[in-house]
Parts: sequence; C-alpha cells; structure tokens
Amino acid sequence: MATIYTVHPETPQIRRIEEIRNELQDGAVMLYPTDTVYAIGCDLNVKSAVERVRRLKQLSNDKPLTFLCSSLSNIAEYALVSDSAYRLMRSLIPGPYTFLLPATKLVPRLVMSPKRKTSGIRVPDHPVCQALLKALGNPVISTSAHLADEEGKIPTLGLERAKLFDEFDGLVDIIVDDGSEPGTQVSTIVDMTGEEPVMVRKGLGWEAAMAWASPVNQNWE
Repeated sequence: MATIYTVHPETPQIRRIEEIRNELQDGAVMLYPTDTVYAIGCDLNVKSAVERVRRLKQLSNDKPLTFLCSSLSNIAEYALVSDSAYRLMRSLIPGPYTFLLPATKLVPRLVMSPKRKTSGIRVPDHPVCQALLKALGNPVISTSAHLADEEGKIPTLGLERAKLFDEFDGLVDIIVDDGSEPGTQVSTIVDMTGEEPVMVRKGLGWEAAMAWASPVNQNWE
C-alpha cells in the first residue's frame, strides 16, 4: 500500500515535503497533484525509479518523459534555450505548458528522446510541486496519471480523487494529497526545437500559447 502524505495546497508543510523528498531520493515513485492533472513522478536522477515509471505507463525507451523544473533558469541547466524560445517561455511560465527542447548532458538518456535528443520540460504553477522541486534540488519526472487498459481506453481519466487514489494505491509508493480533485485537461505542448515554435498538443492554456505559435506550422493532435 502507498503512503499518503497530506499537504496544505498553498503552504505545504516543510517537514512533510522533506519526508517526501527523502523517499524520492531513495527511489520512490509517487502520485501527486500538478497545475494540470495528477501525475506519476520520481526523482529524475534515480534510474530505477524512472524505469518503474516507464513500466507503469507502458512506455518504451524511445518515448521521452516530461519532467518539472523550478524556473526558467533551472530549465537552462537541462536544455538548450534559444533567444526566441526564452522570450516565449518567459511569457508563459509558470503554467500548464510543456516545452520540447534540445537536452543537455544533465538529462539522463532514459528520460530524453533517443533519436532527437530532446526533452519535454515544464515549470508548474503549483505550490506543492514547487516545494518538492526546491527540497529535492533537481527535476521531478511528471507523466499524467492516466493508465490505458487492454483496449487502449483510459479508465483513470476524470476519476474523482478517492477513486484515483484507490486505483494507484498498489502501483506507487507515495500519494501526495493536497485535497484537490484531479484535473481533466493535460498541458499544452510546444515544440521549441526549430526556428519557429510549433503547437504539438492543444491542452490547458492553449489560447495564450497560440498567440506565439506559427500559424502555418500548428499541428493539433
């Protein structure tokens, strides 16, 4: 059974956050709230935990994993950010946006896209996420807590909090509960690897990002 940590949604208790941090550093996998949907995550630098997240989501190694950074300057440690990308990201973060960027050597191979050498990176507008990132001192994996069944459906999408926790109780080590109900809108994805930003997925907050994306190159999933 997973250990449930109840935290305040706006001012997370320092001791509780430190307890979660210690478990993450020891290889724990967690279910936790973000500013979009509940996510499955772990310490970016713990290989065994990242491998567990991949197995849980049934993701092959050629599928990159998104991770959370605390700020734009923190992103610059893990990705190559052009001047145009910097301007766009500065206008949108923190918020519900995932940016696809060329990865630096600090990004583990198990996390990035092996062919493109890119990473999906977010800066969340969420006090609990920010507290965890600050305590841990490095990024946290963040993949939506949506599990597909054998028919390819996603039964965990839109579940209320109690049912979602029941669903993941035997799958993760930690459940972080800030009292919020799970969101139903995923992040907007913007590809920043080329000369022009390309809208890859229309998600939460897409209207603001759309103003910056090239009208010719918008790709809606």
